Amino acid sequence: MTVASEATAILGRLLPTIESAMEAAVPRDGGLAVMTRYHLGWCDVDGRPMKSRTGKRIRPALVLLAAEAAGGRVEDALPAAVAVELLHNFSLIHDDIQDRSPSRHGRPTVWAIWGDAQAINAGNVLHVLAHRALAALGDQRPTVGRIALERLYETALRLCDGQYLDLSYEERVRVGISEYLTMISGKTASLIGLTLELGALAATDDPAIWSEYRQVGEQFGLAFQIWDDYLGVWGDPDTTGKPVGEDIANRKKTLPVAYAFERVAGDDAAVLADAYRPGPPDPALIPIVLDLFERIGARDFTERLATETIDRALGALERAPGVPGPLAELATLARYLVGRDH
Repeated sequence: MTVASEATAILGRLLPTIESAMEAAVPRDGGLAVMTRYHLGWCDVDGRPMKSRTGKRIRPALVLLAAEAAGGRVEDALPAAVAVELLHNFSLIHDDIQDRSPSRHGRPTVWAIWGDAQAINAGNVLHVLAHRALAALGDQRPTVGRIALERLYETALRLCDGQYLDLSYEERVRVGISEYLTMISGKTASLIGLTLELGALAATDDPAIWSEYRQVGEQFGLAFQIWDDYLGVWGDPDTTGKPVGEDIANRKKTLPVAYAFERVAGDDAAVLADAYRPGPPDPALIPIVLDLFERIGARDFTERLATETIDRALGALERAPGVPGPLAELATLARYLVGRDH
């Protein structure tokens, strides 16, 4: 089996349980319920039930696998799995507003249908529901439940800080690789680190294991975002659901851009600086920047760094304590994070 087919089988085992628990956690009645459920892929704009393309639900799957790997049970980790996916989707709704993204998963975004103000409301609802879902983790183990909520609060702050940096970088011409890595450590790696940490929290009372799993998860998250940047430039839009070059047109400071700024000189430096001056989206930039990326090796660098980062994470996972079978499945999903086509 390929890594993709193995990952599909693992997700196929876990996703029905995840989806059922998520649906139970999200209200069904009222206008806000329609917006949140639409965003999550469960209904159309009029609230009629339907199944649309959704996210991969990688984050809640990682929670459940981490719980199994640390010697726990899936059912005990479900509140944490639901919480991290709802927190993730809260951030997506708000990101779409701030980035003016018109579509996600091949459908109009919430703000594009209902407007900015109501989309903010919908995102806020998912943020609240995430906290309410995680509170159930403390029903049998109050101390662990309190620690889990503290970790969720801390991660939410890191997500906001990462998004702040992402947006602030759009107001600058140049951003370096180290600054980029700082930004994605908050915006992406912190939440994926939380997935493994909460899985371990649901399974064991050992803080050393919680910490070890979180560190592995943060490396997973770095690799995931780096590969996401790769797909944002070189992915197939029919597969990713994202228009070609959208990040370039929006002047997003992704890894290929940070790499380019550290490598270009002369006329290329002037072209890149001109392309990334703050301003409204400009689709005319896309072919110019793509040509420059190819000439300086940005594509190879991005792919190589993603591979090196996930290899480092897998090495740490091999040294982590746990149950062999679920640890192997965690490794499979980690490999899938780099090399996926969407």
